[in-house]
Amino acid sequence: MNILITGTTGIAEATAVLARAAGHRVYLAGLPAYDFTRAEATETALRDAIAELGNVEALFNVAGASGRRLGDGPVHECTDEGWRFTLDANLTTLFYVSRTVIRYWLANKRPGVIVNMASVLAGHPESTHFATHAYAAAKGAVIALTKSMASYYAAHDIRVNAIAPGLVRTPMSARAQSDSGILALMRCKQPLAKDLLPAEDIAQAALFLLSPQSRYITGEVLTVDAGWRLT
Repeated sequence: MNILITGTTGIAEATAVLARAAGHRVYLAGLPAYDFTRAEATETALRDAIAELGNVEALFNVAGASGRRLGDGPVHECTDEGWRFTLDANLTTLFYVSRTVIRYWLANKRPGVIVNMASVLAGHPESTHFATHAYAAAKGAVIALTKSMASYYAAHDIRVNAIAPGLVRTPMSARAQSDSGILALMRCKQPLAKDLLPAEDIAQAALFLLSPQSRYITGEVLTVDAGWRLT
């Protein structure tokens, strides 16, 4: 299977490692080479992926970012810049890349599979340390878009699912990894791990949804949160 993955670190990198070990071919596309907040960058990335892989059969939309440093927070405190940046980085990028790849599959009458990156925060907020409302809104929209796409494109043999992880050990969560309060919270908030989750565990779930092993699964949101929702 030939997989295009957006993003180059964290979950994207871990998925690429596992996929290659399983015999799949992977093209990683992310900053600084590709800025997916610009629609034209998605065309370039797809063209480059096809040039290297021959074709693209699967897409894993991982690329995203926190807008906390720009003012994402509770609605009454959230800045215009924090809102726009967070939605662009986590929702607009996913839309642009998905649109480009789906157009390629439809034009060539090819099947395909997409996995989108959501978050446990979309449906199970945690106000103490994670009151980033623009991020939650973006990830909630990812889930809604995933289900709408899955419904529409099933007739074209294109599957669309999402993963909603808990707090994962990646470069994006560096702040959390150094916060003693958050680390203490994770011991009860993610009781199966008692810590942040390894990126490899999210990668395993993603690879299942991308592979033919899940060929009859579409429109699903697979939550990998070590018990976050239940605490």
